[in-house]
Amino acid sequence: MMSKLNQSQYKSIVKKLIPAFIKAGKTSIQLSGAKLKIFTKEDGTPVSNGDLAVDRILQTAIKKITPSIEIVSEETIKRNKVKKRNTFWLIDPIDGTSAYIKNKDEYTLNASLIVNKIPVLGIIFAPKKKRLFYSYGRGHAYEVKGKKAIKLNCTFKTKQTVSALTNSSHPSSSILKILKKHKATSFLNIRSSYKFCLIASGEFDIYAARPRAKEWDIAAGHAIAEHAGAIVRTHNNKKITYGKPRFYNPSLLVKRSNKI
Repeated sequence: MMSKLNQSQYKSIVKKLIPAFIKAGKTSIQLSGAKLKIFTKEDGTPVSNGDLAVDRILQTAIKKITPSIEIVSEETIKRNKVKKRNTFWLIDPIDGTSAYIKNKDEYTLNASLIVNKIPVLGIIFAPKKKRLFYSYGRGHAYEVKGKKAIKLNCTFKTKQTVSALTNSSHPSSSILKILKKHKATSFLNIRSSYKFCLIASGEFDIYAARPRAKEWDIAAGHAIAEHAGAIVRTHNNKKITYGKPRFYNPSLLVKRSNKI
C-alpha cells in the first residue's frame, strides 16, 4: 500500500485520473440509447453494458496509478471480502443508472479515495451535462470549465431563499420536516450524486436523505462538497465515515454552510 499519502499526491492522482473519466464519459454516451443492453443484478437493480464498460475504464486507470490500493466498486463488489477497511477506493461507475437507461442527463461517474475512513479526494463527471468536478482537500474543490479549473467555495454564495435537493419527487415526512426546519422554499429531485456538485458550486443549499444506498453512492460527492466548504453530517450531526463491513450509509444532511 502507498504510505504517507499527502495532499500533493492526492492532487497528482486526481490529475492523472481525469483523462480516464473523460474517456469513460464518452463511452457511456456512445453506449446509451439504442446500443444499451440492460441486465438485472441479484439484488433486483438494473445494470447496463454502459455501467460495466465505465467500470473497466476507471478500474484500469486507478490500478495503474495506485496499484497497491484496493478498489471497491459497485459492479465488482462480490469479489471483495467482507472486512473492515481504512484505505481504499470507492467507485460507482454510473450513479443514477435508471436515469442513464432512460437516456436522461443527470447520471454521473464517481470515484473517491478513502484514507483512514475519510474521503480525501473525489471525482464526479456528468458527461451529458459536460460538467466535471474534483477535489483533493479542504479548499481544493474545482469544476473544470474549458481548459480551466475553477475553484469552488459554496459558503460565499448569498441568496434570499433556501433551495433544496432530494432523491425523490415525493420526499418522506421526516425529510420534509428537516427541509422546513432549514426554511427551504423549494426542492428539486435528482437521482444521482450530481446533487453534491450543485451544493459544492453554490447552486443549491441543502440535501437531506434517510439511511439509504451504499458508500460508493456518496463518497465522491461527500469529498467534493466538504472540500468546497459544505457541511456533510448525519441528521444527528455525526461525522460520516467509510469502510463499514456492508457499506451501508447512515442518514445524510448536506448544507452549503452552517448559516442555513
